[in-house]
Amino acid sequence: MKLLKIAGLFIVIGLSISTNAQNSKNGDENVKEKPFEYVVEQFADIKVLRYKMPGWENLSLKEQKLVYYLTQAGSSGRDIIWDQHYKYNLRIRKALENIYQNYKGNKTTDDWKNFEIYLKRVWFSNGIHHHYSNDKIKPSFSRAYFNQLLKETKTNLSTDIADVLFNDADAKKVNLDESKGLLEGSAINFYDKGISAKEVEEFYAKKSSPDSNKPYSFGLNSKIVRNSKGQLEEKVWKSGGMYGAAIDKIIYWLEKAKTVAENKSQADALGLLISYYKTGSLKTWDDYNIAWLNATEGNIDYINSFIEVYNDPLGTKGAYESIVQIKDFEMSAKMEIVSKNAQWFEDNSPLIPEHKKKNVVGVSYKTVVVAGESGDSSPSTPVGVNLPNADWIRATHGSKSVSLGNINDSYIHSGAKGRLQEFANDEEEIALAKKYSDIGDKLHTALHEVIGHASGQIKPGIGTPKETLKNYASTLEEGRADLVALYYLYNPKLQEFGLIDDWKKMGIESYDSYIRNGLVMQLIRLELGSDVEESHMRNRQWISAWVFEKGKAENVIEKITRDGKTYYNITDYDKLHIYFGELLREVQRIKSEGDFNAGKALVENYGVKVDRKLHAEILERNKQFVSAPYSGFVNPELIPKVNEKGDIVSFKIKQPKTFAEQMFDYSKKFSFLPLVN
Repeated sequence: MKLLKIAGLFIVIGLSISTNAQNSKNGDENVKEKPFEYVVEQFADIKVLRYKMPGWENLSLKEQKLVYYLTQAGSSGRDIIWDQHYKYNLRIRKALENIYQNYKGNKTTDDWKNFEIYLKRVWFSNGIHHHYSNDKIKPSFSRAYFNQLLKETKTNLSTDIADVLFNDADAKKVNLDESKGLLEGSAINFYDKGISAKEVEEFYAKKSSPDSNKPYSFGLNSKIVRNSKGQLEEKVWKSGGMYGAAIDKIIYWLEKAKTVAENKSQADALGLLISYYKTGSLKTWDDYNIAWLNATEGNIDYINSFIEVYNDPLGTKGAYESIVQIKDFEMSAKMEIVSKNAQWFEDNSPLIPEHKKKNVVGVSYKTVVVAGESGDSSPSTPVGVNLPNADWIRATHGSKSVSLGNINDSYIHSGAKGRLQEFANDEEEIALAKKYSDIGDKLHTALHEVIGHASGQIKPGIGTPKETLKNYASTLEEGRADLVALYYLYNPKLQEFGLIDDWKKMGIESYDSYIRNGLVMQLIRLELGSDVEESHMRNRQWISAWVFEKGKAENVIEKITRDGKTYYNITDYDKLHIYFGELLREVQRIKSEGDFNAGKALVENYGVKVDRKLHAEILERNKQFVSAPYSGFVNPELIPKVNEKGDIVSFKIKQPKTFAEQMFDYSKKFSFLPLVN
């Protein structure tokens, strides 16, 4: 599971950075330090950032090699996410990049500038559909101009595919509107066209695990196709199977990583991941996750494989992703108190007693420094991750939670000014946000990932959420974890634990910001007239809208209109805390009992539709801000230095000058898949 971040944005011209702190202790010690520029560039609704890698210089050469090999493994799968997102993406990317590199015409026109922006938006989203809204990105140049570019650069792209860029076909990457057909209305490349959700459900219903208490993650690593006999079958993502060319490169780098593993547990886990990529065995996938959970010692960790299912309208297929992490020892020590007290949080939650875990096991939490990201985690990245996703593994063996510390740091240093003043209700709210929003965000992430996703249990005999809650499973799970965080953010125990100096003020600020975001500020991300589609946005809205309606009679949250502007003001934080607990209890019941109808009603009634009048007002008020509503990152490049024998002796870290520079570099180095898979 992931926690995503909304950040304010502004534009600064990016520079190339290479500092003493960003170089190996075994490398060049004479590089003059320069101020770190966090912002690379801004275009459309996107801001591209850089992140630092504090602590890199303290790693041994062996540990640095491990980081390097793991980042190379992650990047080697880059093409996979492009193809998963849409069947034509790789062909479209090749054509757009060829035009960009070979066009010799006038590059001062609006048409060319719009073409550049379109290509950057496609790069950022790993395809032609927006990374967050899932809507197809429409070019701001004409088909005639595109035809001219194709002709003048001798770029090959079939007419049918070129048409898709401009017409209404495949308009939504992930469609969650059942009336349009979950698969029929989705462009995602997990299922052949013409296959229905009902057929897929029937296909997987015939599969069974050797132990019903340890269900396999059926469908996680495969595409469903219709064979020549008209029957459904799986194309497994493995060596020798679908995406085999890229997976073989991933395996190559993972095998090198295994040779420099920090300890036997880490090496054993890497060995199982390699075996999983070679065989596609879901049993091996479970074995790997358990081994990875147990590999808690050392300075380096990673996420790599087909993991999150947000991009599948049926909640089954895993998107490829990779995050390589260096432990932040100081911050991890501060936040370890949360994971150490996981049982206290579970025991004192408002859940129905039979839905609580009697024994919370294996919960670990670390703040980490990201060293490289790829696939579904790049350029747009989460700020927190909790894995594995299999409920039975979490219940029996525990989970790992991480907060991406240097990513959060970049958000803070690149944040826009002014939106808080525009949308907050009063000066007191603004003052609390300035003082407590940073620690509040960090604690929300910790409680969401460590306690939230690890809490509660499913009743015996009830299927997994993807089976029972189906297309609503993702948003309900993210909302459930948010509710756990919200319930405990307003609790004196946090101050007793030494995590905050004033629990009540921080709790008040956390509630203010959540309601402000859920009912107002996240609307700047939507085009007027759009419904809420993305799972995290849905959960923020259905939580906020539900408690707003629940408290109407007692005016717990009042809706204020002042000078033609709408604000929300919380009048009773104690009562709101109770409402968050009541909603948490109900959402856990929905998950524990597999109550699809109740889950659907909650999401559809509160989390999808948008007040058009309010939305128009918010968009108008937001026009004064030049900063973009979405952020993502380029990765620092790890450049090995070798001796005459070819052995790596040190590393240099280079920050990309531009977004385009890194995208072309990745296409040159990591384009391992054929254009048609």
